[in-house]
Amino acid sequence: MNIIVRLFGAIALQVSALAAMSSMAMSDDKPFRVNTQQTPTVYPRKTTQPFRVNTQQAPAVYPRKTTQRICSLDPIEDLLPPPQTKASNSLLSYLAEQGFTQNKEGSWVCYANDPKKEGRYFTLFKVKQVNSRLIASSFLDEGSLIQGQENRSLDFFMMLIEHHTNTTKENRQGIRRYLQAFVSLVKEGKIKPTRRGYLFDQPNRAMVLYHTLSSGNLKGTGITINIYLPKS
Repeated sequence: MNIIVRLFGAIALQVSALAAMSSMAMSDDKPFRVNTQQTPTVYPRKTTQPFRVNTQQAPAVYPRKTTQRICSLDPIEDLLPPPQTKASNSLLSYLAEQGFTQNKEGSWVCYANDPKKEGRYFTLFKVKQVNSRLIASSFLDEGSLIQGQENRSLDFFMMLIEHHTNTTKENRQGIRRYLQAFVSLVKEGKIKPTRRGYLFDQPNRAMVLYHTLSSGNLKGTGITINIYLPKS
């Protein structure tokens, strides 16, 4: 009798153990639940308007270019328009745009203020036509060049040479270098006043000389070029 009771007890224990294992196995078969609801991805809003670039640029500002006239040693005068002069049939009438005036004798002259004496004027540049020649001078008051006269003398001479001789651009460059050296030597006192002329352009028989003034009220010297006009 006791044997039967123990047997049923053992069977009941085995059944309860199997039930516990079965419940554990069933719990392992259940899927592991994960919250699949994710935070939605936020993308930047797409605009249909085109990207605008400001292509408008500020206008470039350039310094005003001032052209210096040969017969104008005052910077204020350089800002003024060319003097309104009557049309002239003179061969040299274009010099009016450079500030020159034509005197009663027909010569074209440029007057300058005396830097050493207030209210005094003297002739700085002068050019006149004598038959088939042009004679142009740059005057030195008491043998001295005033400020700016050296370069303006070269511009004056070269303007006449360009207008009234048959020279090429390369030839004129060589002439300018020659005359520039001549004026520099005069300024340094290395060329003394004389009646001797120096040939600087063979085809046009053009000469330059440094001489004393034999007439007029200006006491000093002058650098003069003498060029022959080409035959038309």
